[in-house]
Amino acid sequence: MHYYVYVLLSEKDGNFYTGYTNNISARLEEHNQGRVYSTKNRRPFLLVYWEGCLNQQDATRREKYLKSGSGKVYLKNRIKNYLENPTGFTP
Repeated sequence: MHYYVYVLLSEKDGNFYTGYTNNISARLEEHNQGRVYSTKNRRPFLLVYWEGCLNQQDATRREKYLKSGSGKVYLKNRIKNYLENPTGFTP
């Protein structure tokens, strides 16, 4: 079984939410349907980043890192182009 560390962007408040799961599409749906207590008031969400891991321990370790100060810096640099131009359109 594979695990995924994911980062969601709240369209409501513009903040990120980081978590992990073994079914990324089902988990995104749970967030957007308001079935996750910690995010139910911040809907809707966009999936802006994910990484795959071969086991749960690596996924939880990576999630913890991405939630840290240096992890947030890494993430913002990693998705810099998306944050600057979400549509990808260049005139």
